[in-house]
Amino acid sequence: MDVNMIIGLFGGLGLFLYGMKLMGDGLENAAGSKLKFILNKVTANPLSSVMIGAIVTVLMQSSSATTVMVIGFVNSGLLNLVQATGIIMGANIGTTTTAFLVSLNIDALVPILIFSGSFLYLFTRAKKRRDVASILLGFGILMLGMELMSEAMYPLRDSEVFKNLILAVGHQWYLGILIGIGITVLVQSSSATTGLLVALTATGGINLAAGFPLILGANIGTCITALLSSITANKTAKKAAIIHLMFNLLGAIIFLPLGRYLITFVEGLSPDNIKLQISFVHLIFNISNTLVLLPFAGLLIKVANKVVGDDDEKVAEILDRRLLQTPSIAEGQVILETVKMAELAKENVRLATEAFIHNDMKHADTVAKNEDRINELTEIITSFLVELSGSDLDVNEFGRIGDTYHVINDIERMGDHAENIMELAQERHRKNVEITKDGCEELKNIFNYTLLAMDTAIESYKNNDRKKALSIIETERRIDDLQREYREAHIRRLNAGRCTALAGILFLDLISNLERIGDHAKNVADTVAEFKERD
Repeated sequence: MDVNMIIGLFGGLGLFLYGMKLMGDGLENAAGSKLKFILNKVTANPLSSVMIGAIVTVLMQSSSATTVMVIGFVNSGLLNLVQATGIIMGANIGTTTTAFLVSLNIDALVPILIFSGSFLYLFTRAKKRRDVASILLGFGILMLGMELMSEAMYPLRDSEVFKNLILAVGHQWYLGILIGIGITVLVQSSSATTGLLVALTATGGINLAAGFPLILGANIGTCITALLSSITANKTAKKAAIIHLMFNLLGAIIFLPLGRYLITFVEGLSPDNIKLQISFVHLIFNISNTLVLLPFAGLLIKVANKVVGDDDEKVAEILDRRLLQTPSIAEGQVILETVKMAELAKENVRLATEAFIHNDMKHADTVAKNEDRINELTEIITSFLVELSGSDLDVNEFGRIGDTYHVINDIERMGDHAENIMELAQERHRKNVEITKDGCEELKNIFNYTLLAMDTAIESYKNNDRKKALSIIETERRIDDLQREYREAHIRRLNAGRCTALAGILFLDLISNLERIGDHAKNVADTVAEFKERD
């Protein structure tokens, strides 16, 4: 292998990997909000997990990226091992799309794809068109890389050393598996290994018998990425990485003896096209492997439990940093964690206000713990947002990230007001302050409107719903009117001697805190409405 061949091979491989990344980014951005929350559709149903794993991998064009992301979700406690196992199996199926893409005989279209993709990317500002441009340009560059690799390796057809190596791989399949593992570990992409294999078909000296063990080796080699990613994760996430390795390793062991039958079947499907034969083998192997091993997912989990050991006491990380590799999904998780934080603040407002109205302190500790958690989440989410904002993001696509800074601040302030209300409730309880029946009814009324405002704000933020966000205007105006009305009514009761001065102070402080909570809820809704208007 001379210097020019090596340069051409690595140059083509570089273009192939870059094109695959560019196309994957375009697909991921085009999927938009669908991809942001797709993993939250995962259920205990193994088939749904497999399908979602395949879909995510098709969109991201990388089973390694999907698996690393799954490790992050498991480490965060957002997925269990049953769900993770299905997604990992689906990722192996999804990654076969790249093999089919590179096996297409569309060399004549490559310049057109690159030109049209470049033209769109340079001369349009519309986000959707730029996403399409990335897909076209990425696909074109990927195919150009394939051409360069094929041309670089074409002289190998006359090399006796290469012919002997292919013969050895055809007869000693373990050698092909080791080569496939080695190449995949080196380039960190099983798709790239498959692409190299397809490019080798240009030499005319490689057959499916030699290609099959390389495919098995590539599937095993891709596990290294997940294993490396799990080193800093908790034991549950390590188990997910081990399951990934066992799944691909067992698949190779099971199907290696059956290889000749699979090869005969695939050669019948496409007798004259070795590129398609490799793609079909890759697809059929991964689908068959999933069908065979999916019923034994529980057994794989048990073995992983034995290998890794019992779960440690390490607390699951919220918003694992591994998610930063996939900004659209990372943004979706930020939104979901922010919603959880808002629900905690709403629960505290409810518990604290009911504690005051009913003069019952049984939930005081719960409110304190929730407030600590709200403060902790504020720090975690803000820190994650800083890292996410520092990555290479499209401002138009990920505009909600910037707005979420303001939303988090308003939620944290709602939590603070709930803490203030609990302190008022404790003072009422400690000093046995009596609140009139009319006062209690007024508190319940303004409290119900405050909860409605919080519900509206949370739902509008979660669903990015401008119509819902605008509906808060009337609710917040009603809260303001009630605060003024009840303040005057309470002063009349105070002047009439129906309540004490301390009762008056506590009552007025409480409705003031509820009114401020309504203001912060409106701020959240306003953020949503303004973002949708900009969008």
